[in-house]
Amino acid sequence: MLKNSVYLITAMLFFFCISLTACQMIAPPAITATSTEIETPTVVPATPTPVVNPGLNMDAAKISPQYFDATEFEQEMELMSIPPLNPDAPVYLQYLIDNPVMLADYPQYATLSQKEPPYNICFSDSGVEDPWRVVGYIDMREQVEQFRSDGYIKNFYHLDAQGDDAKQISDIQQIIDDPQKCDLLIVAANSSKALPSIIEKACQVMPVIQIGRSTQSNCPVITVQSIGNYAFGISGALFIVNNLPEGGNVLAFRTQPNTDILEQRWGAARKILEQNPQLNIIGVEFAGFDNFEANMVLNDYQTKYGTIDAIWADTGSTAVSILKSLNEAGIPYPKAVVGEDQEEFLEYWKQNGLTAIAPTFPAYQWRTAVLSSVKFLQGETFQHQWILPQPEITAVNLDQFQNPDMPLLHYATCGCEDMKNYPSAWKNPDINAYVDVVP
Repeated sequence: MLKNSVYLITAMLFFFCISLTACQMIAPPAITATSTEIETPTVVPATPTPVVNPGLNMDAAKISPQYFDATEFEQEMELMSIPPLNPDAPVYLQYLIDNPVMLADYPQYATLSQKEPPYNICFSDSGVEDPWRVVGYIDMREQVEQFRSDGYIKNFYHLDAQGDDAKQISDIQQIIDDPQKCDLLIVAANSSKALPSIIEKACQVMPVIQIGRSTQSNCPVITVQSIGNYAFGISGALFIVNNLPEGGNVLAFRTQPNTDILEQRWGAARKILEQNPQLNIIGVEFAGFDNFEANMVLNDYQTKYGTIDAIWADTGSTAVSILKSLNEAGIPYPKAVVGEDQEEFLEYWKQNGLTAIAPTFPAYQWRTAVLSSVKFLQGETFQHQWILPQPEITAVNLDQFQNPDMPLLHYATCGCEDMKNYPSAWKNPDINAYVDVVP
């Protein structure tokens, strides 16, 4: 019995020692007083580099090559600094370059030189689909009425192409097919690229005077226009450059794509803005005249960039729409605003004390086309490329152009103030009030 007890005690001591050793093997090492903790390095997030001119990378900022001609851009920029050669004449008869011609210079029109007034004139028009063209058309028809009273014009045939190249080509072909109908053709081209061939055919039959858009042709076409839409874009962009000398955030709004005159305005403005790296073009947007949508867009830009320092717009109505949206969104007016010589913009500018400019593409060129037609048929000296001045409306001359008595869609550079039916014909414009054929 004692022997069994000794064996039992010895076994218990043996298992106790084994268990104690096992516990020591799996116990974590003790941390001594000299141990040090390994610190995790702190990662400092990198500050993102601001994107310069992000707006110029947007789809809305792109210009198709067919809408921008670098040579014409440079020519119009140069013309902007040239004063008129006949400054004492009314602005709608002034010209910037001297390249005189007369009816006698064109032997193919010899029979016309023998004709006495009144004359019959045809007008191939791209359309009367926007306020600028309405003002120009009223200018033209009121001048025709004055010439009728004076015995210089009898019939004035208006052919409206309704914005369709194919219809305008067909309209001009009808005039060519009836050469006894008209003594002269005026063309306001719907597209400068679509009409050269038909214009060349027309000028084999009668003199042709173009207004607004000039088609490139090889016949003695006479062109009457102000400097052009590159100059419009240059004017507004330079205003922004001069008013933000230390730089700032510029937001541009375009009315619509694929319209040559609007593409030229933006193309020229873009070129000037690109040449001034101190500016940051934060966005280029097409304006849809939806105030709610515009408010959201403007709020997004202000949230992202803090301030909107300048607004560039390609038309007066677009500028007013954006400015009203700024006001509704509680965003301060910018340091520089570019609009147009539309009465609505001039009135908003004056009422709200903006720092602004209104580049122009004067509607008075429509009046000049009729005046020059009669001068040419009368055998007077005439400018082959008649380049009219293209004024800028600034804070200095705003009161001279802004007229609160005129409708909001009126254009200040109508050159119509000295006409018989001013202002009534322009205050209540009715393009259907005129008669083409008189007894």
